[in-house]
Amino acid sequence: MRIIVFFDLPTITDKDRREYRKFRKLLIKNGFVMMQESAYTRMVLNQTVQNSVLSMLKKNKPPAGMVQALVVTEKQFSGIVNISGKYVSNVVDSDERLVII
Repeated sequence: MRIIVFFDLPTITDKDRREYRKFRKLLIKNGFVMMQESAYTRMVLNQTVQNSVLSMLKKNKPPAGMVQALVVTEKQFSGIVNISGKYVSNVVDSDERLVII
């Protein structure tokens, strides 16, 4: 399964930007990979890991802004259609359990 986290955090003040960087670093530290600028994904093996990751996100949510999490199966995730003006080859769109970047 995959957890996809979408977030829209304010970056108006210095404190807002600090909270944004802190949350983004938390995601990266916990194994999330950037899909788009404010969309990160992480593979989880079972529902126990899923629940622990979701509780970690709830515990470390920023004081302002919106954070959303979506859990999808690997089959659903592999069905993502990438539409862009220029082909980007570093997009991770595999349903394999081990992806070497």
